[in-house]
Amino acid sequence: MQVRKAVITAAAPNQNRLPLQQLVDANGDEKTALQLIIEETVLAGVEEICLVIRPGDHAAYQSAAGSHLGSLRFFEQPGPLGYADAISRAKDFVGDEPFLHLVGDHLYVSADEIPCAKQLVSIASEFECCVSAVQSTRENNLPYFGIVSGPNVPRRQRLYEIQRVVEKPTPTFAEQELVTPGLRVGHYLGFFGMHVLTGEVMPLIDRLLTDSQSAGPSQKKPTLSDAAALLPSRGRYLAYEIQGSRYNLGIKYGLLKAQLAIGLSGIDREQILAEMIDLLSHRLEAQTAS
Repeated sequence: MQVRKAVITAAAPNQNRLPLQQLVDANGDEKTALQLIIEETVLAGVEEICLVIRPGDHAAYQSAAGSHLGSLRFFEQPGPLGYADAISRAKDFVGDEPFLHLVGDHLYVSADEIPCAKQLVSIASEFECCVSAVQSTRENNLPYFGIVSGPNVPRRQRLYEIQRVVEKPTPTFAEQELVTPGLRVGHYLGFFGMHVLTGEVMPLIDRLLTDSQSAGPSQKKPTLSDAAALLPSRGRYLAYEIQGSRYNLGIKYGLLKAQLAIGLSGIDREQILAEMIDLLSHRLEAQTAS
């Protein structure tokens, strides 16, 4: 299974400006978060990228894309219609092909030489099915992520057969229903912010959107987790625990944490550590003096 296309969603009202933020990459070069996300997909072998954005953001995203602009196509989500609706905007772009999906408010730092998205695409190509990247997630972070559970795939490390998917469960529900053997107590398999999805996910999303519209405006807007929860009944659906970390730019100090993680993985690591020690030292001296 060859994954040639990627869909990046960045249309949520509280998300759309995050990919435009400026950071410094592991090589010391200034780049936007969007450039870093696009580079993640390109290193995974992706050739064409669809960006789902809000109306009015086109020019800003064109500018933030840098040298990758030629490989991008833009689709607009006309209003805050939800996560599933955002992905459905790329339906004509992906057609029946498998595609890599990333969210626009996460950055990724690999723990080895293979980029996170490339790790995921490799697993999807091997097993030829939908695969979601996951990471061991502490209980206090449950409000930010979809959570999956299921047994290990025999003779494979960090690979799981997904049986259940729940969007942002409560700690009580997670403890009762979503425990995965082998994880530390109070930890769960949380979505990493990237997935390889096959063409069968789009009809599921369409069905959820139709049902939601029929139920009226008070109905909760469908999410990707709602569609993913239906995948185990349609065929094999795997979760792969990525060797790396995700950084949610949309949470408190998220941008700072992402920048520190990227910097400490790159060529300026010693300089950053020295400056952090210097800063802490000055703070301690000031506290002592007062």
